[in-house]
Amino acid sequence: RTRVAPAVPRISDTPDAMADQATAEMANMKVAEEDLEAAAKKAAKKAAKAAEAAAKKAKLEAKKAKLAEMEAAKKAKEAAGGGDGGKKKKEKKGGVDEEDLAALKAAQAVPKGEYKDPAVVPMAKAYDPKNVEAAWYDWWEKEGYFKPTMGTSKPKFVIVIPPPNVTGALHIGHALTNSIQDTIVRWRRMSGYEALWVPGTDHAGIATQTVVEKKLQREEGITRHDLGREKFLERVFEWKEQYGGKIFNQLKRLGSSLDWSRERFTMDEMLSKAVKEAFVRMHADGLVYRDNRLVNWCCRLKTAISDIEVDYVDLEGSKEIPVPGQDGKVEFGSIWSFAYPIEGGGEIVVATTRPETMLGDTAVAVHPDDARYKDVQGKHVIHPFNGRKIPIICDAELVDMSFGTGAVKITPAHDPNDFQTGKRHNLEFINMLTEEGMINDEGGDRFKGMKRFAARPAVIAALDELGLYRGKADNPMRLGLCSRSKDVIEPMLKPQWWVACDKMAAEACDAARSKELEILPNFMEPTWFRWLENIRDWCISRQLWWGHRIPAYYVKFEGEAEEECGMPGGSSEKLDRWVIGREEDEARAEAEKKFPGKAFTLEQDEDVLDTWFSSGLFPFSVFGWPDETPDLAEFYPTALLETGHDILFFWVARMVMMGMKLTGKVPFKQVYLHAMVRDAHGRKMSKSLGNVIDPLHVIEGISLKDLNETLTGGNLDEKEVKKAQQGQAQDYPEGIPECGTDAMRFALVAYTAQGRDINLDVLRVVGYRHWCNKLWNAIRFAIMNLGDDYKPPEEPLTVNTPGLSPASKWALHRLNSAVKTTVDAMEVYDFSNATTGVYAFWQYDVCDVFIELMKPVMNGADEAAKKATRDTLWTCLDGGLRLLHPFMPFVTEELWQRLPRRAAETAPSIMVADYPAFTDARVDAAVEESMAVAQEIVKATRSLRAAYNLQPKAKAELFVKTRGDVATDAAKQFAEGIATLAGCARVDVIGPDDEVPPGCGVTIINESVSVYLMLKGVVDPAAEIAKLEKKSSQTKKSIAALQKQMEMPGYEEKVPENVRADNAEKLSKLEAEVASTAAAMEDFKKLI
Repeated sequence: RTRVAPAVPRISDTPDAMADQATAEMANMKVAEEDLEAAAKKAAKKAAKAAEAAAKKAKLEAKKAKLAEMEAAKKAKEAAGGGDGGKKKKEKKGGVDEEDLAALKAAQAVPKGEYKDPAVVPMAKAYDPKNVEAAWYDWWEKEGYFKPTMGTSKPKFVIVIPPPNVTGALHIGHALTNSIQDTIVRWRRMSGYEALWVPGTDHAGIATQTVVEKKLQREEGITRHDLGREKFLERVFEWKEQYGGKIFNQLKRLGSSLDWSRERFTMDEMLSKAVKEAFVRMHADGLVYRDNRLVNWCCRLKTAISDIEVDYVDLEGSKEIPVPGQDGKVEFGSIWSFAYPIEGGGEIVVATTRPETMLGDTAVAVHPDDARYKDVQGKHVIHPFNGRKIPIICDAELVDMSFGTGAVKITPAHDPNDFQTGKRHNLEFINMLTEEGMINDEGGDRFKGMKRFAARPAVIAALDELGLYRGKADNPMRLGLCSRSKDVIEPMLKPQWWVACDKMAAEACDAARSKELEILPNFMEPTWFRWLENIRDWCISRQLWWGHRIPAYYVKFEGEAEEECGMPGGSSEKLDRWVIGREEDEARAEAEKKFPGKAFTLEQDEDVLDTWFSSGLFPFSVFGWPDETPDLAEFYPTALLETGHDILFFWVARMVMMGMKLTGKVPFKQVYLHAMVRDAHGRKMSKSLGNVIDPLHVIEGISLKDLNETLTGGNLDEKEVKKAQQGQAQDYPEGIPECGTDAMRFALVAYTAQGRDINLDVLRVVGYRHWCNKLWNAIRFAIMNLGDDYKPPEEPLTVNTPGLSPASKWALHRLNSAVKTTVDAMEVYDFSNATTGVYAFWQYDVCDVFIELMKPVMNGADEAAKKATRDTLWTCLDGGLRLLHPFMPFVTEELWQRLPRRAAETAPSIMVADYPAFTDARVDAAVEESMAVAQEIVKATRSLRAAYNLQPKAKAELFVKTRGDVATDAAKQFAEGIATLAGCARVDVIGPDDEVPPGCGVTIINESVSVYLMLKGVVDPAAEIAKLEKKSSQTKKSIAALQKQMEMPGYEEKVPENVRADNAEKLSKLEAEVASTAAAMEDFKKLI
């Protein structure tokens, strides 16, 4: 009696299968917990729950008793001399195998920079990242493998690191950037390129100065002004020397193959020289200029910032939000109205979202065509607090007659639109704020000294006292915040240095259109054009001490009164007094030409340049520009700039503009913009959420307790710390397990398929860590089967090499296919397909198939077949490790060093060995097709075994009925392999008209192949039916409980829609499970 078995779902063939399964299991556990919690709230279910708990407890106690009984029997057997065949197992120390512990100690004892000799350091039984990662990086660096050789004919591949801020430590976003870059660099180096990756750090002006100022205040109770500029800068350099090296140590832990002999810092003498040169040249070309314009002023940091350093918050209406440095919350999203008395009688009502700025009003504007104000045009209003006469002007460009009252207050020194209006009408520019954001003398005695946002309600109250206040209304608005301090940006009138960007931006657009510069992924191109085509001039002055001091000098004539010479940086500054020079002597010579015959003194600008100015020079300043150095000649322009899309405008666009302007060349041929890293829930990484991940915590592992402690002692208040710790407990209830560098790198690179954002789930990294262990075990097995005296073939194997079995030819074909998939994907930076290709080869071709297929051969007596199989295995291992190396550098080096080498192999390290290349000599489409048929037979047979609950040790006979030469030849060719992979006693290939013995389960694969698995005598149908009946009963109880919950009064109205949807889905799954169980019982009944 034959029976078609129920179909079994196919397991996903993706490299994330294990991690996905782990995630699904956790999700199922969470759902189960939610169900129990809901049930606990229902009084009607208390009795059933208690009974269920009692049953579970009894079952647990029975299980414990059984285990105790088994343990006692085992001890008794061991005491009698049995149990382990007379072999005493090695004791474990602290839960670690002694052999593994000895291997770890030997690895860690390797002197720094010395070779980790496999003959001295034994191979551990299990994969241990600490063991594997020990010693290799220092050896690579000492041997000079990270350095290119100058003057060779090899093609060049050069990239510069996006220099991380010297202030801090790397986060997971940096880990992504450096994992991608190192993968590319290692691949290019192995592929025959002179590869150079230049390391460096950025001085991070605002961030670094803030950190050191806080340190001085906290530890010594002093400010930078107490020290003075020179002493303060000495302290900053001391801090940099003490803490700045942390990032480089982290980069080394990530395996980054950077040329440390070319390490750069943006404040180095060489890079500082480039900064001065760039400023001087760009000023001479009219691209750098001085102007008194509105800047984005951060009162908290007391410096100007650029437009792209401003974050925006959209408000729908009135809302009180906290502002750093202010007392209590501040109201935004409202518009307040008040009246200005008109000179000679009457009033005009204006509205503003910033009432405090009326202290700096210098005009009221109306539309020239507005009939309501025809009679007042050209008249004046009187400022209610200081009596200043303010003109009523006409401006059709600014005023919208239909908005509000049609009258607009003008504050030219504190609003971008008003600034332009002030320029058009030659209005007075009154600055009513100090740099700290306090009301200055212009506010009069009543408001002087107030914080700007404390003045807001004070001004409204004062207007109300005078009967001039007319109320407020909601006003949707965008609020600009400093991206660093989160302070509300204040438009402030300041004389500053600016860069004219329009012409340089147009050239950068042309380069992208002509493909002289390639933006990847392509969907980022429109963003590139949109921003550059609407670019505004760039304010490069920063009111800091730490950074590149601007090489500009203010001329003061001898004997000149203070008010005549003006104050540089202040409202009285005379813009024509500035001269430029790389050094003071050069500036003095320039001043003598500009002001002949005059005696003068020079004062260098106190400000420093925007950090991004020096960063914009990085691709060529690191090679010694403006000097014509050998490095500049050989390595510039570079090949690639790889970074996150979040700094496309901060850095990438400025590098292109400045590179083209100053060197005449696009600084890199391609820009690859990777995705942003978010947490598993899609949230932005934030310390206050507790979801910021330190890559070292993923590499080394960390307990939840220690993870919680990382949040203390920082800038978070107690409430924020508690909230963040709760988030950590939810995401990492057991902490973060040790994953190792290789697993983390592979996971991050594989994640780049997700597009603009990466939702990082650490469980996926854990899955790859388990995969490393599988790789380790496969190599251990292989080395054991190769034998101590094995010599690899001197000539590469091909599918035409004599003596190769079909399985060996298939393995070579699959290696060749994996090489093509991986290399093709890497050429276009398709990291998802690249990682999938190399993972699939190791997981599905080597581990799951070929290693299993070779076992019967190695256990046989045919020595020639053994040698051919060993040669194929070695070829797959050697090629597979090389293929994987750029993604997982440490484990591949460790394992490659333990493989036998060809006599002709000259590479001392896998990282300088040749990368595999596709070859037609390893293409065998016929054997690929035959193995595909065989694998379908194996999958179908495994499904049958699962459907009938066959135990792994149960070896049933398999009959394969085929029709047609292709299917028949394939089944016969791989019959032994099918038996091995499907766990069958034997495989009989029969024709379409041959009879099949009774008692088989059957699956029809297609019109050419059907498989029949002999079940008679292998399974106990009655016992299996009993198990299924018990399972069905339990499932039906769950259905009844869920249905009762869903049928309760008010369920549709009171239960949230998402919960109802989840319950409906659960019910559907449970009902499907009952139907599937019933079908399986029917199958077993037919075997009785």
